[in-house]
Amino acid sequence: MSRARTRSVTATAAVAVTAALACVAALTATSVPAAAHAGPPAAAQQGYAAGSGAGSTAETIRQIPLQGAINARDLGGHRTWTGGQVRQGLVYRSDALNRLTPTDVTTLSGLGLAKVVDFRIPLEVQYDGPDRLPAGLTPVSRPVSDLGLFATLVSVIGSGDPARQEEVLGGGRAEAYMRDVYRTFVTSPENRAQFGATLRELAEDSGPLLFHCTSGKDRTGWLGYVLLRALAVPEETAERDYLASNTFRAAYDARLREALKQSGRMQDPDLLIPLQEVRGDYLDAANVQLEADYGGFYGYLTEGLGLDLRTLAKLQSRLVR
Repeated sequence: MSRARTRSVTATAAVAVTAALACVAALTATSVPAAAHAGPPAAAQQGYAAGSGAGSTAETIRQIPLQGAINARDLGGHRTWTGGQVRQGLVYRSDALNRLTPTDVTTLSGLGLAKVVDFRIPLEVQYDGPDRLPAGLTPVSRPVSDLGLFATLVSVIGSGDPARQEEVLGGGRAEAYMRDVYRTFVTSPENRAQFGATLRELAEDSGPLLFHCTSGKDRTGWLGYVLLRALAVPEETAERDYLASNTFRAAYDARLREALKQSGRMQDPDLLIPLQEVRGDYLDAANVQLEADYGGFYGYLTEGLGLDLRTLAKLQSRLVR
């Protein structure tokens, strides 16, 4: 299905789902305390305006300025189909938090987080280290498979063999790998269970929550995209938020490629670019898969992630004003 056709179908579905949720929302609105509707914390945030060309309305993506994590953001601020706005200060997405400085930890403390969910697999945590968090916070380990990508990269880069690196990553193979990873966000029961559990927690009044993986762009990017669409944020807006990782990560990723070249570990570090970036066709791979498996986005939410109407309505009531 073409991207234009997919968007047409999903836009219609979004309106229908929102209308259905409005009926259920009335049943749950009274159960959401006023504290859950608080505005953003006092911690400093930097705005990045993401538009889609001439005549578009720019959406401000709010980055949390951290020295040890470059892709930390508040998912709030986006407008919905219904004229609402996603509340700030309740949902955060990030890359790994294992390199946070003491100042970063203080900044994180200012967000008032009640829970941090870590989508990294055990090998990633073992290799990079556990999260550095404010006192009293312990990350919830909720591994989402990367189809062995992390282990493959460690092995291939560590080999220092240009021929092997080309064989594994060149000729469009890196891009194909990424599309396969995204399809597993739909096809893997284990991955769906981890995403579904996180969304159910967000529907409850459990305080601000941050979820992350290693780069904060694929597993984290997919869930951020899914959450925004579940809240009736237009698909194009949710996609721009997803693609903003390229802006936040670009300088760091370029330095990494240069360091790998200078060290002699990679003759052609540009082979990594398809793995470092987020791309619309990666998102398309997951969306096409959910259309095939569940008949559309709503089916993925309800059948794939196990979210009933009451839970979806609670997400709306708690996270949209």
